[in-house]
Amino acid sequence: MLLLDVGNSRCKWALVQNGVWARQGVVGNTEWIALQHAFAGLPAPSRILASNVAGEAMTQRLRAVCAVWTCSPEFVAARAEQCGVRNGYQQPERLGSDRWAALIAAWKHVQGASLVVNCGTATTIDALSEQGEFLGGLIVPGVSLMQHSLATNAAQLVAEQGSLQDFPRNTADAIHSGMLRATLGAIRHQFDLLQARCGAVRCLLGGGAAGVVQPHLDLPLERVDNLVLKGLQIMGESKA
Repeated sequence: MLLLDVGNSRCKWALVQNGVWARQGVVGNTEWIALQHAFAGLPAPSRILASNVAGEAMTQRLRAVCAVWTCSPEFVAARAEQCGVRNGYQQPERLGSDRWAALIAAWKHVQGASLVVNCGTATTIDALSEQGEFLGGLIVPGVSLMQHSLATNAAQLVAEQGSLQDFPRNTADAIHSGMLRATLGAIRHQFDLLQARCGAVRCLLGGGAAGVVQPHLDLPLERVDNLVLKGLQIMGESKA
């Protein structure tokens, strides 16, 4: 079984054989030749499960890349209930497939209340109850997107590397500290809300920018990468 997690910037993939990840990789969303080369060396999968949040054009490119095999990609979508998780979204099908897969993986991993945080192009902060109900979540710009937005839309703010400071005294530190404090504040606020509701809560943190956020997040925290791919594997192996 081949698993594909296509986000806004990158495509992650994993080949599962007998329940074990035999091969895995990651490429940028524009690096189709590299993806074709990676797939050329793989045995033909019996099934292809994909989460794609990068739009219809990306769906068509994925179909073209996978056309070398007899099976076509199955693009997952959020459901009202799946693999023990109940979807509390007002319109369950509108929840992003990446968030849904990550919630399914988080539920299997924790079997309890958890805050599922993915730090990518966007930062998603999703609350899962102790009964496996998705209560809702936040979407905020990712740390790199915040910095890029300021550099693009404010002429006097340049995208220089800064560091976290309590009281920044230069522009680079002010931008870096601002975007990081905003992200940390959103995570902590949602954690407190979930803890008040459910009691014991764990925070699962992943995504490409998790390493920037993790050192400054003083919560019961576990770094868990590739939650979307792990959720896709659970979906593919489930009979439900």
